[in-house]
Amino acid sequence: MELVTGVAERSATEVVSVSGLFEGSEDIAAARSLAGAFLTDAQAVHGLPVSRRASDVVELVVSELVTNARKYAPGPCLLTLEIAGDAVEVTVWDSSPTLPVLLGPDPTRIGRHGLEIVMALAESFSLHREPVGKRIVTTIALADTTEDGRAL
Repeated sequence: MELVTGVAERSATEVVSVSGLFEGSEDIAAARSLAGAFLTDAQAVHGLPVSRRASDVVELVVSELVTNARKYAPGPCLLTLEIAGDAVEVTVWDSSPTLPVLLGPDPTRIGRHGLEIVMALAESFSLHREPVGKRIVTTIALADTTEDGRAL
């Protein structure tokens, strides 16, 4: 795994982000660890509110997206985590131009539920074709809120 960081003292215009390049299936755990460490630092160093649920959800989403990239695309994948307001944007790029397909609900299907899980947990989900490969972007709230928008 190659790690590139862009973490800085946070102000209204500065970016808090981290990226990692992953090439092997053993790197899936490293991707989860990177996400966990990034959110721990976002809270400890930058004072951002990061709920335990948000941290767990981000690690699960990272695991699902990086697993899919490693399973279905040749070559490395790039994971980028970036704080965007009160959320974290999770982006995974891989070299395959084939977009993932969301399968309909099927309680008898074994496996291939990862995209359903990601879409159910994320505030937003988008797919982008790139000149080489594709990019998947999801957004996850950093703090839990009540129905009327108040922080828990």
